[in-house]
Amino acid sequence: MRAHTRDSQATLTPAHALEYLQQGNQRFKDNLRANRDLLRQVNETREGQFPFATILSCIDSRTSAELIFDQGFGDIFSIRVAGPVINEDILGSMEFSAKVAGSRLVVVLGHSHCGAIQGACDGLQLGNLSTLLNKIQPSVYFERQVKENRTSANVEFVERVSHIQVHRSVEEVIERSVVLRQLIERGELGLVGATYSVESGDVTFFDSTYMCGEIKHFHLDGRA
Repeated sequence: MRAHTRDSQATLTPAHALEYLQQGNQRFKDNLRANRDLLRQVNETREGQFPFATILSCIDSRTSAELIFDQGFGDIFSIRVAGPVINEDILGSMEFSAKVAGSRLVVVLGHSHCGAIQGACDGLQLGNLSTLLNKIQPSVYFERQVKENRTSANVEFVERVSHIQVHRSVEEVIERSVVLRQLIERGELGLVGATYSVESGDVTFFDSTYMCGEIKHFHLDGRA
């Protein structure tokens, strides 16, 4: 499998980019990786890069986007931060990837058993980490279904908060980036939220969050 070129990237639609990621995750789950000459891809991308997707995922050591979606050199932009939360630096990176470098899809990828989500559920305070976890606190508040044991010990509560955090991050991209919003409205860029299962390796895309050609608004109830 060859690295993406300017021409191959230009022919992709957001829907195609999403399909590529879905196919890659299926290969990952089936333990059937695409045949790649990685050193050849290094040489092919040495003078330029043309990734088809941008993925914001957690720093968790089990959530490498390149592995989860079976992608090689030059295929995706990978942004990683605990949460995953949104800030100006991340939005700027997304704007570069889409507007400047031509990426066709932005994915906000949460995951099961997320330590940052667990910390927010427990109200953890620890140095600079406190600032990051405070960005997740609204997701803890918006989860209104679980009435008892609203702590990291309750797996259902943590997973619901994690899903809400993905929804909120998707909505923040729309609210805080005029550049990305305009690309989405023109159908040049897709945006979608998803969650990765550290137990099975499966990625579930939240259909309710998918945007391309129109801007959606959804309830922060954590439903996929």
